[in-house]
Amino acid sequence: MSDAMWAGTVAITGNEGAELEAYLARPLDDRPRAGVVVIHHMPGYDEATKEIVRRFAANGYAAICPNLYSREGAGVSPDDQAAAARAKGGVPDEQVVGDIAGASEYLNSLDHANGRIGVIGYCSGGRQSFLAACSLDIDAAVDCYGAFVVNDPPAEFPLKVKSLLSKAPDLSCPLLGLFGAEDSHPGPEEVAVLSSQMDKLSKEHEFHTFPDAGHGFFSTDRPAYRPAAAVEGWKKIFAFFGHHLAA
Repeated sequence: MSDAMWAGTVAITGNEGAELEAYLARPLDDRPRAGVVVIHHMPGYDEATKEIVRRFAANGYAAICPNLYSREGAGVSPDDQAAAARAKGGVPDEQVVGDIAGASEYLNSLDHANGRIGVIGYCSGGRQSFLAACSLDIDAAVDCYGAFVVNDPPAEFPLKVKSLLSKAPDLSCPLLGLFGAEDSHPGPEEVAVLSSQMDKLSKEHEFHTFPDAGHGFFSTDRPAYRPAAAVEGWKKIFAFFGHHLAA
């Protein structure tokens, strides 16, 4: 397998025709490939997330991360865009779904696309991955410690969103969930509630909770990084997508 790739910034069409900045990475070979939409965490569209996009490309996928905070202004730093979005209570769910749909369409328009799309998100992006899988025709979804799928945020929390549990009957695809045993958003009890709901609805899902890991354990640039959990988590992600996204 060759890991030669193209990577760089592109423009895509998001919700209601908005032009969004996005980061794309894709292999340079001509084999059929699935697409993966990477949904960034609440801190925003950053270099660590772009590394994740490139990691998918190195493993044979076309991957894209739309900057969900693009509407906060061109030429504004990603950190300032994220701060502005948080000050508004985050990105509305309907807008997120439209932006992810646009990113999926962009991937499927690329040469050698096999027509199958996975979504993966981290932190708030984990919640948004679940939201996308309940709102769009997706082939596989990964929720990495997505908070507020089961419970609403505390009143003082900057993210003003609602629980997504009522949307679970609309889940369109298999779901992989990766969580930390020491996390509080979501805590292990919330993961158990979500797993029970998936069982009741006969929704295909695979959940893993890693000991000695809390929120953000995939984040290589943060103190929360836990190498053992992240390494095992990546193995599960590639096995899951390899199974469900093959043509």
